[in-house]
Amino acid sequence: MAPSRREFLGVVLGASAAGTLGVPALAQTTRPPTPACGGHGATPTQTEGPYFKPSSPERVSLLEPEMRGRRLTVSGAVLGTDCKPVPRALLDFWQADAGGRYDNAAFRLRGHQLTDAEGRYRLETILPGIYPGRARHIHVKVQAPSRPPLTTQLYFPGEAGNARDGIFDPALLVALADAADGASAARFDFVLDLRAR
Repeated sequence: MAPSRREFLGVVLGASAAGTLGVPALAQTTRPPTPACGGHGATPTQTEGPYFKPSSPERVSLLEPEMRGRRLTVSGAVLGTDCKPVPRALLDFWQADAGGRYDNAAFRLRGHQLTDAEGRYRLETILPGIYPGRARHIHVKVQAPSRPPLTTQLYFPGEAGNARDGIFDPALLVALADAADGASAARFDFVLDLRAR
């Protein structure tokens, strides 16, 4: 949710005070991973690319036995620009494997799911590999019931390839952290313009 005026002023005043005292301010090192609902607009769209396949299987885990790559959990919520959760929104994910290859013959590292009653989703996958010309990314289509889909891509912070990727958008960076089990955990909230038809 968008911060209240009081929360916003607290962050600004805290950052100013920390800067004056020579202490690095937390507000200077963190930021929301996606445009906040309530005035900042919908999540930016991006190209579908050449590797989308319709009719992916419904599943919350794209992991398969002996799959190479660092484990990654991506979670978050689908919200309207009014900050209300969107239940039963469809999320369709597809990505490259650890070697930067897409499975175009079957549905490896492809799948879709529906958000729960609170608009939440959770995906188990691996960190996608890099291939020439692109930063590390995951493709996704997000669709509220009876609305057109939003097609976009998710990116990862601290990647050298971000600066070289011609379509990279910092508004699409996930918030990334290491999990206790050695995997990575990413968070991203999608914001949809539900007025679009």
